[in-house]
Amino acid sequence: MIPLMLDLMGRRVLIFGGGDVGARKAAYFEHEAEVTVISRSFSPALDGLAIRRQKADLSTLADEALEGLLQDAFLAVAATSDPGLNDRIGRMCAERGILFNNAAGEPGDVTIPSVVRGRNYLVAISTRGKSPAVSRYLRMQLEAEYADLDLMIDLQDEVRSMLKEIEPVQAKRSRALWSILGDEEIWRMLASDYDRARAMAIERYLHA
Repeated sequence: MIPLMLDLMGRRVLIFGGGDVGARKAAYFEHEAEVTVISRSFSPALDGLAIRRQKADLSTLADEALEGLLQDAFLAVAATSDPGLNDRIGRMCAERGILFNNAAGEPGDVTIPSVVRGRNYLVAISTRGKSPAVSRYLRMQLEAEYADLDLMIDLQDEVRSMLKEIEPVQAKRSRALWSILGDEEIWRMLASDYDRARAMAIERYLHA
Protein backbone atom coordinates (compact mmCIF):
# COMPACT_ATOMS: atom_id res chain seq x y z
CA MET A 1 0.00 0.00 0.00
CA ILE A 2 1.06 3.59 -0.61
CA PRO A 3 -0.21 6.70 1.22
CA LEU A 4 -2.42 9.15 -0.67
CA MET A 5 -4.33 12.28 0.35
CA LEU A 6 -7.81 12.18 -1.23
CA ASP A 7 -10.33 14.99 -1.64
CA LEU A 8 -13.64 13.41 -0.62
CA MET A 9 -15.74 16.55 -0.89
CA GLY A 10 -19.10 15.53 -2.36
CA ARG A 11 -18.13 11.86 -2.40
CA ARG A 12 -20.43 9.22 -0.92
CA VAL A 13 -18.94 7.13 1.90
CA LEU A 14 -20.94 4.22 3.31
CA ILE A 15 -20.39 2.76 6.77
CA PHE A 16 -21.96 -0.67 7.19
CA GLY A 17 -22.53 -1.18 10.91
CA GLY A 18 -23.73 1.32 13.48
CA GLY A 19 -21.80 0.12 16.54
CA ASP A 20 -18.85 1.78 18.24
CA VAL A 21 -16.44 0.73 15.47
CA GLY A 22 -18.76 2.13 12.81
CA ALA A 23 -19.08 5.33 14.84
CA ARG A 24 -15.30 5.78 14.91
CA LYS A 25 -15.12 5.27 11.16
CA ALA A 26 -18.00 7.71 10.60
CA ALA A 27 -16.31 10.34 12.78
CA TYR A 28 -13.15 9.98 10.69
CA PHE A 29 -14.98 10.84 7.45
CA GLU A 30 -17.83 13.09 8.60
CA HIS A 31 -16.23 16.45 7.78
CA GLU A 32 -14.71 15.29 4.49
CA ALA A 33 -17.49 13.40 2.71
CA GLU A 34 -21.20 12.63 2.54
CA VAL A 35 -21.40 9.83 5.10
CA THR A 36 -24.24 7.35 5.48
CA VAL A 37 -24.27 4.76 8.28
CA ILE A 38 -26.35 1.68 7.49
CA SER A 39 -27.41 -0.55 10.36
CA ARG A 40 -30.40 -2.00 12.21
CA SER A 41 -29.30 -0.13 15.38
CA PHE A 42 -27.08 2.86 16.10
CA SER A 43 -24.56 3.52 18.88
CA PRO A 44 -24.99 6.69 20.98
CA ALA A 45 -21.45 7.52 19.79
CA LEU A 46 -23.04 8.51 16.47
CA ASP A 47 -25.15 11.22 18.11
CA GLY A 48 -24.08 14.68 17.00
CA LEU A 49 -22.13 13.51 13.95
CA ALA A 50 -22.89 15.12 10.59
CA ILE A 51 -24.06 11.88 8.98
CA ARG A 52 -27.15 10.22 7.52
CA ARG A 53 -28.59 7.08 9.07
CA GLN A 54 -30.27 4.35 7.08
CA LYS A 55 -31.99 1.48 8.88
CA ALA A 56 -31.47 -1.99 7.47
CA ASP A 57 -30.89 -5.48 8.79
CA LEU A 58 -27.74 -6.18 6.79
CA SER A 59 -27.61 -9.87 7.71
CA THR A 60 -30.90 -10.55 5.91
CA LEU A 61 -30.40 -8.42 2.79
CA ALA A 62 -30.21 -10.12 -0.60
CA ASP A 63 -27.37 -9.29 -2.97
CA GLU A 64 -29.66 -7.07 -5.05
CA ALA A 65 -30.51 -4.97 -2.00
CA LEU A 66 -26.87 -4.60 -1.02
CA GLU A 67 -26.01 -3.63 -4.59
CA GLY A 68 -28.66 -0.93 -4.40
CA LEU A 69 -27.10 0.48 -1.23
CA LEU A 70 -23.67 0.56 -2.86
CA GLN A 71 -24.85 2.56 -5.87
CA ASP A 72 -22.83 5.75 -6.38
CA ALA A 73 -20.57 4.97 -3.39
CA PHE A 74 -16.95 6.11 -3.65
CA LEU A 75 -15.77 4.22 -0.56
CA ALA A 76 -17.40 1.64 1.69
CA VAL A 77 -16.41 0.59 5.21
CA ALA A 78 -17.58 -2.76 6.57
CA ALA A 79 -17.74 -2.33 10.35
CA THR A 80 -20.20 -5.02 11.36
CA SER A 81 -19.39 -7.70 13.94
CA ASP A 82 -19.78 -10.43 11.29
CA PRO A 83 -16.55 -10.99 9.29
CA GLY A 84 -18.45 -13.08 6.73
CA LEU A 85 -20.87 -10.24 6.05
CA ASN A 86 -17.99 -7.77 5.86
CA ASP A 87 -16.21 -9.99 3.32
CA ARG A 88 -19.38 -10.26 1.26
CA ILE A 89 -19.65 -6.47 1.10
CA GLY A 90 -15.96 -6.33 0.17
CA ARG A 91 -16.40 -8.70 -2.76
CA MET A 92 -19.26 -6.58 -4.10
CA CYS A 93 -17.12 -3.47 -3.81
CA ALA A 94 -14.25 -5.14 -5.68
CA GLU A 95 -16.59 -6.09 -8.52
CA ARG A 96 -17.80 -2.49 -8.82
CA GLY A 97 -14.51 -0.64 -8.37
CA ILE A 98 -15.55 0.84 -5.02
CA LEU A 99 -12.77 1.49 -2.52
CA PHE A 100 -13.18 -0.74 0.52
CA ASN A 101 -12.04 -0.85 4.13
CA ASN A 102 -12.74 -3.90 6.27
CA ALA A 103 -12.80 -3.58 10.05
CA ALA A 104 -13.01 -7.36 10.56
CA GLY A 105 -12.41 -9.97 7.89
CA GLU A 106 -10.33 -10.12 4.71
CA PRO A 107 -8.26 -6.93 4.24
CA GLY A 108 -9.71 -4.37 1.86
CA ASP A 109 -7.79 -2.06 -0.45
CA VAL A 110 -7.97 0.90 1.96
CA THR A 111 -6.41 1.23 5.41
CA ILE A 112 -7.68 4.01 7.67
CA PRO A 113 -4.67 5.50 9.46
CA SER A 114 -4.26 7.24 12.77
CA VAL A 115 -4.14 10.97 12.01
CA VAL A 116 -2.42 14.01 13.51
CA ARG A 117 -4.22 17.07 12.19
CA GLY A 118 -3.57 20.80 12.48
CA ARG A 119 -4.64 23.95 10.64
CA ASN A 120 -1.71 23.66 8.26
CA TYR A 121 -0.76 20.00 8.25
CA LEU A 122 -1.95 16.42 8.18
CA VAL A 123 0.16 13.42 9.23
CA ALA A 124 -1.11 9.85 8.72
CA ILE A 125 0.33 6.88 10.63
CA SER A 126 -0.23 3.22 9.84
CA THR A 127 1.24 -0.07 11.06
CA ARG A 128 -0.70 -1.90 8.32
CA GLY A 129 -3.14 -3.16 10.92
CA LYS A 130 -0.49 -4.95 13.00
CA SER A 131 -0.55 -2.61 15.99
CA PRO A 132 -3.22 0.08 16.39
CA ALA A 133 -1.64 0.83 19.78
CA VAL A 134 1.65 1.84 18.15
CA SER A 135 -0.18 4.09 15.68
CA ARG A 136 -1.98 5.77 18.56
CA TYR A 137 1.26 6.06 20.57
CA LEU A 138 3.04 7.79 17.68
CA ARG A 139 0.08 10.13 17.18
CA MET A 140 0.11 11.13 20.86
CA GLN A 141 3.88 11.66 20.81
CA LEU A 142 3.68 13.91 17.76
CA GLU A 143 0.81 15.91 19.25
CA ALA A 144 2.75 16.45 22.48
CA GLU A 145 6.18 17.10 20.94
CA TYR A 146 4.99 19.45 18.20
CA ALA A 147 2.11 21.28 19.85
CA ASP A 148 3.18 24.53 18.13
CA LEU A 149 3.77 23.09 14.66
CA ASP A 150 0.95 25.16 13.13
CA LEU A 151 2.66 28.34 14.32
CA MET A 152 6.02 27.22 12.95
CA ILE A 153 4.41 26.56 9.58
CA ASP A 154 2.89 30.07 9.67
CA LEU A 155 6.31 31.51 10.49
CA GLN A 156 8.05 29.51 7.77
CA ASP A 157 5.48 30.72 5.25
CA GLU A 158 6.01 34.35 6.24
CA VAL A 159 9.80 34.18 6.26
CA ARG A 160 9.90 32.24 2.99
CA SER A 161 7.99 35.06 1.28
CA MET A 162 10.37 37.65 2.74
CA LEU A 163 13.42 35.69 1.64
CA LYS A 164 12.17 35.54 -1.94
CA GLU A 165 12.18 39.34 -1.97
CA ILE A 166 15.70 39.83 -0.58
CA GLU A 167 17.73 36.69 -1.29
CA PRO A 168 18.16 35.53 -4.92
CA VAL A 169 20.15 32.39 -4.06
CA GLN A 170 17.82 29.46 -3.33
CA ALA A 171 20.43 27.55 -1.30
CA LYS A 172 20.78 30.48 1.10
CA ARG A 173 16.99 30.78 1.45
CA SER A 174 16.77 27.09 2.26
CA ARG A 175 19.61 27.33 4.79
CA ALA A 176 17.86 30.20 6.62
CA LEU A 177 14.57 28.30 6.83
CA TRP A 178 16.30 25.17 8.14
CA SER A 179 18.14 27.26 10.72
CA ILE A 180 14.84 28.62 12.01
CA LEU A 181 13.48 25.06 12.28
CA GLY A 182 16.50 24.05 14.33
CA ASP A 183 16.38 27.07 16.66
CA GLU A 184 14.99 25.81 19.98
CA GLU A 185 14.60 29.33 21.36
CA ILE A 186 12.30 30.28 18.50
CA TRP A 187 10.24 27.12 19.10
CA ARG A 188 9.88 28.05 22.79
CA MET A 189 8.93 31.61 21.93
CA LEU A 190 6.23 30.45 19.51
CA ALA A 191 4.34 28.90 22.41
CA SER A 192 3.84 32.27 24.10
CA ASP A 193 4.43 35.12 21.63
CA TYR A 194 4.32 34.63 17.86
CA ASP A 195 5.34 38.23 17.07
CA ARG A 196 8.49 37.98 19.21
CA ALA A 197 9.36 34.62 17.63
CA ARG A 198 8.91 36.21 14.20
CA ALA A 199 11.12 39.19 15.11
CA MET A 200 13.77 36.82 16.47
CA ALA A 201 13.78 34.78 13.27
CA ILE A 202 14.10 37.87 11.10
CA GLU A 203 16.93 39.34 13.19
CA ARG A 204 18.92 36.11 13.33
CA TYR A 205 18.46 34.69 9.87
CA LEU A 206 17.38 37.43 7.47
CA HIS A 207 19.79 40.15 8.56
CA ALA A 208 22.82 37.91 9.03
